[in-house]
Amino acid sequence: MKKTLLTAVLAFMGLAAFSQNDSGIGIKAGLNYSANGDYFESIGDAAREPDRNVGYHLGLYGKIAVSRIYFRPELVYTKTKSDYQGNKFDISKLDAPLLVGVKVIGPLHVFAGPAFQYILDTEFDGIGINDIENDFSVGANIGAGLDFGRLGVDIRYERGFNDNEATFINDNITTIGPSRIDARPDQLIVSVSLKL
Repeated sequence: MKKTLLTAVLAFMGLAAFSQNDSGIGIKAGLNYSANGDYFESIGDAAREPDRNVGYHLGLYGKIAVSRIYFRPELVYTKTKSDYQGNKFDISKLDAPLLVGVKVIGPLHVFAGPAFQYILDTEFDGIGINDIENDFSVGANIGAGLDFGRLGVDIRYERGFNDNEATFINDNITTIGPSRIDARPDQLIVSVSLKL
């Protein structure tokens, strides 16, 4: 499944390189903000502690444009942080959004589509977590962006279609049994891209 997904993304990027108009390939990077529990409460916490739940991403994209509509597959390495009652949960993963977008007016465009995720590694305050419910999961991206020639900026919201939990055993004697944390939290993602 992973090889098929990677082959499909690379094939679309190859097609984008030979397309006309606004089509092409490029690189992208930016910041990810992961939310735990209530999203707006989580954003309030981030205002008090700016580096809390902030991660980063970098990767490649392809774009195939036909008139005002485009298809944009991406392959992105993402590192996220989540805060669980003062404990840090780090995730390293590969994301592959398959976005369909439309130019609205001028440089403004909107987009949405499925986002495939494959978890490479997890760590909970120095303890590796191998018991992830699904290494591979599917979510959705929805967002908007601005293109200024070869430079682009976008902001998007990502949400998983299903819960993907990691299980760990508490080392606190007063708590019995395993605890669970979300391995696919909601995210607000800000990116800068450069068309090559």
